[in-house]
Amino acid sequence: MERVLGIDYGRKRTGVAQSDPLGIFASALDFVPSAKIIDYLKNYAQKETVRLFVVGYPKNLDNTPSENLKFVDAFLKQLKKAFPDIPVELEDERFTSTIAHRTMIDGGMKKSDRRVKGNADKISAVLILQSYLDRKANQKETVTE
Repeated sequence: MERVLGIDYGRKRTGVAQSDPLGIFASALDFVPSAKIIDYLKNYAQKETVRLFVVGYPKNLDNTPSENLKFVDAFLKQLKKAFPDIPVELEDERFTSTIAHRTMIDGGMKKSDRRVKGNADKISAVLILQSYLDRKANQKETVTE
């Protein structure tokens, strides 16, 4: 079964989400220390077939690169080197952290669980991946109409 992985890369932690085998829905997978993300992905790829990585790409509201862009670009180089045969797509990640925190509150997550910063990273990865999957599904519908 093929999966698409969504990645919310951060300096300290990285959130990871996976698609269902049909590539319709995203679900939270894990959060990992960023220094260990490549090893985590290699381990995952031994168990599941990864057909695509979708990485959140940080930009400011005015579409200029954000402060974190240099860290994401460095990660992208590592990712492409470690997985040369798996394509990488970039997805705008503006507002994902804000939406992730709102989702935790609206979902009734306890305050103590919301303080676990990795939870927001996992939800942000889900938002990035689901945004990508929805956009691709809408493009297919537009083409077939």
